[in-house]
Amino acid sequence: MSAVRNMMRYKAFSLLNIMGLALGMACSILILLWVQDEKSVDGMQSKNLYIVYERQFIDNKIDGGYYTPGILANEMKRNIPEIEYASNLSTIGYPDRLTFQAEDKIMKFDGSYADSDYFKMMNYPLLKGNKATALNSPVSLCISEKMAKAFFGSADAAVGKTLRYENRKDLTVSGVFADLPANVTDKFDFVINWATYLEENSWAKEWGNDGPNTLIYLHDNANAKLVDSKIRKFLDNYNKEQTASFRIELHMQPFRDLYLNSNFKDGFITGGRIQYVKLFSIVAVFILLIACINFMNLTTARSAKRAKEIGVRKVAGAIKPVLMRQFLSEALLITAISVVLSLILVVVLLPYFNQLTEKQIAFPYSNVYFWISVVLLTFITGLASGIYPAVFLSSFKPITVLKGTLKFSNGSAFLRKGLVVFQFALSIILITGTIIVSQQIKFIQSINLGYDRENLIYVPVEGELRKQYKVFKEQALNSTGIKSVTRIGETPTNIGSGTGGVNWEGKDPNSSVNFTNTFEGYDFVKTLNLKLVAGRDISKDFASDSAGYLINESALKVIGYKDPVGKPLTFWGQKGTIVGVLKDFHFSSLHDPINPLILRNGENSTRGNILVRTEPGKTKQALASLEKICKDLNPKFPFTYSFSDEEYQKLYKSEQVVSKLSGWFAFLGIFISCLGLLGLAMFTAEQRTKEIGIRKVLGASVTSLFTLLSRDFIVLVVISMAIATPLAWWAMHNWLQDFAYKVPIQMWVFGVAGILAILIALITVSFQAIKAAMANPVKSLRTE
Repeated sequence: MSAVRNMMRYKAFSLLNIMGLALGMACSILILLWVQDEKSVDGMQSKNLYIVYERQFIDNKIDGGYYTPGILANEMKRNIPEIEYASNLSTIGYPDRLTFQAEDKIMKFDGSYADSDYFKMMNYPLLKGNKATALNSPVSLCISEKMAKAFFGSADAAVGKTLRYENRKDLTVSGVFADLPANVTDKFDFVINWATYLEENSWAKEWGNDGPNTLIYLHDNANAKLVDSKIRKFLDNYNKEQTASFRIELHMQPFRDLYLNSNFKDGFITGGRIQYVKLFSIVAVFILLIACINFMNLTTARSAKRAKEIGVRKVAGAIKPVLMRQFLSEALLITAISVVLSLILVVVLLPYFNQLTEKQIAFPYSNVYFWISVVLLTFITGLASGIYPAVFLSSFKPITVLKGTLKFSNGSAFLRKGLVVFQFALSIILITGTIIVSQQIKFIQSINLGYDRENLIYVPVEGELRKQYKVFKEQALNSTGIKSVTRIGETPTNIGSGTGGVNWEGKDPNSSVNFTNTFEGYDFVKTLNLKLVAGRDISKDFASDSAGYLINESALKVIGYKDPVGKPLTFWGQKGTIVGVLKDFHFSSLHDPINPLILRNGENSTRGNILVRTEPGKTKQALASLEKICKDLNPKFPFTYSFSDEEYQKLYKSEQVVSKLSGWFAFLGIFISCLGLLGLAMFTAEQRTKEIGIRKVLGASVTSLFTLLSRDFIVLVVISMAIATPLAWWAMHNWLQDFAYKVPIQMWVFGVAGILAILIALITVSFQAIKAAMANPVKSLRTE
């Protein structure tokens, strides 16, 4: 009861304490829910499930990636007894969704191609069908419950029915799986037997070409390290393009680790999203520490007011342990109230937090471990924030207190100031990180990619457009708002297919290079606004261009031709000539450097994407024209399109989320720190009441007194800045290493963060300082 009475007696202090702790704990709980959600992705999969990745040794350079040959899985299963199941895998998602039809219903869905072992390996429950046989037939199709309901009304009604796939092949529904949860790496609504993929992508049958993924599932008693050693040189007997200067090693990674660890350096996995998980876990602890420090400072700030109470109680016989228990009970009570408020805040803010992070996190009402964690958090936070004030307050000597000669040691003052320095150092690190992350995101959004991504639309080549592309292009060019039209095998933001099947005059027979490659249509350079450094684009005006190639500057450096235009080049055994050299442009994420690129003639291809350049300000009219053309030429398929600039932004969703979160965390950190600074200002003003009164009597102005009281706090913030600057530089330097193209870290950023912290500190202490400076000196001296 005494804890409640004291809390009610000092309402302002109690309110500040509760507010600071509640905000800090709510923020920490939200972060930890996000961390838990990140760690849960693919957590339902077996520890026996692995994904295979390549380490490519190319002329003293080592690259790594998950792309593998499309016929690798079954060959590994046949030759390595520890592998129980294996499957190739290729996932198709937006904007390349595939079209299915049942009677008059035509819809698009995301999905995958996989081998017959796929559902035996994955812990995705089948509602209908048998995992052992669901994908055994070349015309097998497994669909999600959502897709089954969309076409047939229920999962029961779907099994055995036929769906028309891309209006060119009938597939039979052999199984229905439960809709995938949110915490999976790739969400999909159908799985088609791998034979269909190989029919449509003959290049995937060649050992020298990479593209799909390979999954393997080991027997329970298998030794993973032994299997990894067995597969290391597996391709030596299959990929005949390997030489002394080009070879490929295979390794494997637990599938459950893929989502958080997918970045490569020197061919090895070196992290990925796990860095953000670690970063925000640390931020959660930091913010909670800031809140606890705030509690300590506010509690010790009111120590002078409670000094006589403590003295009287000690004279009356209260011993130190009893007093410590009282102060700890007060801390635990305030913490418990703060926890309740923080949980209410979490429930209220969770929908907005989900919108910010693009998650579907639910409040874990029924999770026993969550509530146990909350109880532990309450006790740990209460003890951490209350132990110092309890020891500090219970140590007052009654004689000194009752005589009115209470003085605080330099040690206790040093500790309080040190806590404020620590708070502001963390806050300055958060502010600096926010600025640099925002700079990098802005740099990514504004960088010149080497082509114009504005007013550029992708339309997938599907259905009748495979045959009617020429008609489509002719009609589109005669439509309102459309400037030019071309085609490409992959989208310009995600060209990833690689091959070593390239030869040229003078090539070292022992040398091999992996070239990124795709095909292009006529008017490609014009439509993307690319720059040519030599030669011209592939054109219909030259019959020889059926075997013509465009290369980028990076490819030219590898090939070594001094006058490349007209020089011979052989790609996948087809002899041709180089017709032009493109200035290097970015065709993947800025996390990656620009690789050697070869573009071949694909004007008559039956797949890929159509690229449409619209006139500025006429996008709406252009889309209306394109929709009409597609409905006339391709009535069996819904009109589908995407914008190049939007697809580019999707490459950096993680960074954008980090930028937003870091901004909010920095704001909360500095706000809670200011509460602690306010407590220290109140404490200092109380301690210097007599000094201020004497100075006023001697003629000191309000301005000089304000400067006197504020100076010490500014010094603390400057010290915080000195400590935070190298730490912030180190943290952001490491973060930027994930980008091949990045902004430089400029010193003015640290200056801005420091000045901002100083201004916030001045605003925080100004009210208390001015109040103390304007107090009546007669009253303050009489009180003393």
